Amino acid sequence: EATLDLAERRRIRSAIRELQRQELERDEETLASKRFRPERSSHRQDDKENWPQSRRLEEEQQAALVALSEQLKAITSVEELTKLLRAAGEYEERKLIRAAIRKLRAEEIEAATLAGNVQSSR
Repeated sequence: EATLDLAERRRIRSAIRELQRQELERDEETLASKRFRPERSSHRQDDKENWPQSRRLEEEQQAALVALSEQLKAITSVEELTKLLRAAGEYEERKLIRAAIRKLRAEEIEAATLAGNVQSSR
């Protein structure tokens, strides 16, 4: 900061650039080693131990979705489906309810279209 010699300033700036370049290279090497780190074998062992439990949970969720699907078939009101949609917590449940709403609305549009065609033909 306090030197007036231009040559010394150039040497200092080039030394700073060299240090920054070396630091970047070290950071890149660190990232590369983390990126390609082999998977730990204990993690795979945990997966094997938890597999029956996760499989059972998945089967329970599927059964709950099937029951919800049957329940949705009986509902004929968009308002009721909308209430269910707002109360649903899981993505798959919301997905099923939105599909039921779309189906119900399509049926309503089709019925209105048919009614309009019947009136226009009279």
